[in-house]
Amino acid sequence: MSKRTIETDAAPTAIGAYSQAIIANGFIFTAGQIGLDPATGVIVEGGVALQAERVMANLNAVLTAGNSSFNAVVKTTIYLANINDFAKVNEIYAKAMGGAMPARSTIEAGALPLGALVEIDMIAMVRE
Repeated sequence: MSKRTIETDAAPTAIGAYSQAIIANGFIFTAGQIGLDPATGVIVEGGVALQAERVMANLNAVLTAGNSSFNAVVKTTIYLANINDFAKVNEIYAKAMGGAMPARSTIEAGALPLGALVEIDMIAMVRE
């Protein structure tokens, strides 16, 4: 079994001891992405909607670097600091995903890194 690390400057660098993503056995497993601007390393201001948009942009960059895309996602987990933000985040997520609707779990987390309001990770197939 082989595995390969994915790193791209188009998404924020890891803020801990982890990789942006790992490819193993034909799948890419992303780390959770929060609304960090990759250029500044700071969480975008303006609330959960703007953070969710940045999260999806970060995930798109990581998936692209791993030769994958939202259309190839098979499982997503969304972590919310406040479950009352579900509808807003769901709207932004659905728009970004287009017609791709993988299996998904959404949970309220007690707290997220750096005070983030939303974090999302994905598992996707890698294009051959």
